[in-house]
Amino acid sequence: MKKHNFSAGPCILPQEVLKKSAEAIIDFNGLGLSLIEVSHRGKDFVDVMEKTRSLVKELLNLPEGYSVLFLQGGASLEFLMTPYNLLKEGGKAAYIDTGVWAAKAIKEAKLLGDIEVIASSKDKVYNYIPKNYAVPTDVDYVHCTSNNTIYGTQIKEFPKTDSLLVCDMSSDIFSRVLDFTKFDLIYAGAQKNMGPAGTTLVVIKDEILGKTGRTIPAMLDYQSHIKADSMFNTPAVFPVYVSMLTLEWMKGLGGVAAIEKMNEAKAAILYAEIDRNPYFKGFAEKEDRSLMNVTFNLTNEDAKEAFDKLWNAAGISGIKGHRSVGGYRASIYNAMPIESVQVLVDAMQELENQLS
Repeated sequence: MKKHNFSAGPCILPQEVLKKSAEAIIDFNGLGLSLIEVSHRGKDFVDVMEKTRSLVKELLNLPEGYSVLFLQGGASLEFLMTPYNLLKEGGKAAYIDTGVWAAKAIKEAKLLGDIEVIASSKDKVYNYIPKNYAVPTDVDYVHCTSNNTIYGTQIKEFPKTDSLLVCDMSSDIFSRVLDFTKFDLIYAGAQKNMGPAGTTLVVIKDEILGKTGRTIPAMLDYQSHIKADSMFNTPAVFPVYVSMLTLEWMKGLGGVAAIEKMNEAKAAILYAEIDRNPYFKGFAEKEDRSLMNVTFNLTNEDAKEAFDKLWNAAGISGIKGHRSVGGYRASIYNAMPIESVQVLVDAMQELENQLS
């Protein structure tokens, strides 16, 4: 049976990417060696790293003056690297709390300095994006999380600030057209829209570094990694290679603009069914709904057994909601075909037919 993978992460990847990456595990570039056996400093992999960084700049339409890094440690390490590299001695940073991962970033940053939480949606279990908050002018940077996988919310309008703007885009990078030059630092774990877990994309404006007045451990210093072309230590060669293949796939489809249209179409048919079907209700506020993670609940928990049987029988996987929210979460990342979304909609409609 064909599986329809709605997992929140690690996420679905394009079939052609999976096939090419599997071939490279056996024989990379016709070398008679596996990708995971070759030297990361050999020409074949150096070419992969350079091409991957180049594709990031192209797809995000970044000008000169930005560095692209592929690091390790996930977004969780970036929670600490961000203040290490941007928070000045005796300085202050502003954070927007929109979910579990934003809260974790706040907790880590507080280890290094004065952190002000300028807005939060915790009061309603993070089912909305805060608005109309004041952005301080005396901060070194403002940090936000663009998409919240657990709660199904997504920032539509980013904070306006004369300070540095930092964004964790782990779960919606490459999913929609933005002016990425408005951001001074972007980081994103690969395992949502780009590749397998194990590498983290960091895009950083070069001119903002080296101004904190603090001594930064070499492994946590972005400048160390920039000087070494993301090879300060051995990179995660397989995740970087798969990310390259995925970025090539995105480019072949027409880039981020084309992918955004596909994502909007997928989200539209699923949200329409949630709003139409009397057995379901959305979790996130409508104006803040995510194009990546669709969260919804049953209006009557007595229907749970019947619905679970339907989606399981349809080959659907990975739609159970996070324990803090309950219900269901359909993650419809870039590689999710609209046909799979329709399978879920069909199961929702069948529930209505059975119970009405």
